[in-house]
Amino acid sequence: MENNWTPKEVIVVEGRDDTKRLIETFGPTIKTIETNGSAVSRSLIPQIQRAAEQFGIIIFTDPDFQGERIRRIVTDMVPDAKQAYLLPEEAKNQHKQASLGVEHASGESIIKALKNVATPNPNDTFEEIPQATLIKLKLIGHPDSKERRAFLASKFQLGHVNGKQLQKKLSLYQISEADIIEQLKKWKGASNES
Repeated sequence: MENNWTPKEVIVVEGRDDTKRLIETFGPTIKTIETNGSAVSRSLIPQIQRAAEQFGIIIFTDPDFQGERIRRIVTDMVPDAKQAYLLPEEAKNQHKQASLGVEHASGESIIKALKNVATPNPNDTFEEIPQATLIKLKLIGHPDSKERRAFLASKFQLGHVNGKQLQKKLSLYQISEADIIEQLKKWKGASNES
């Protein structure tokens, strides 16, 4: 697949294999910072902050527990960092079922994720959607809730979200109830509902 676009921002990834995969996708001019594990070292903090000031950063970690942990740590340092997400099925290792990672994703999935970043608005006040509304929209406590949340997460580039995380991420990215309802109309299960 030919690609003529390269992100201008520095991409924060977990390790060397992720950087290698990004170079394969975008070429040697791609800029990355590797966290090298789940504990972001103190020496990396100034480097990440400088990159954020100079180029902007995109956090692009694996869609698993450790990846989310790193994402939270880096987001605490740079609250307005852009966020790129892969869905778990896009990051599966074809040889080992348990392994999820950026390094396993197709170039097409990587480009899509980095072109469709989500940008949080941590300083703006945005009214959180009440949990009762999320229940009414069958995003929590319904047999199809997990599927419906996965659909929304894909549409809004939220990464994997469970019921507890959904409310916070919708608020962080200023996604309104009207936006959710509009997207849910497109969900495959919508035609079966009364």
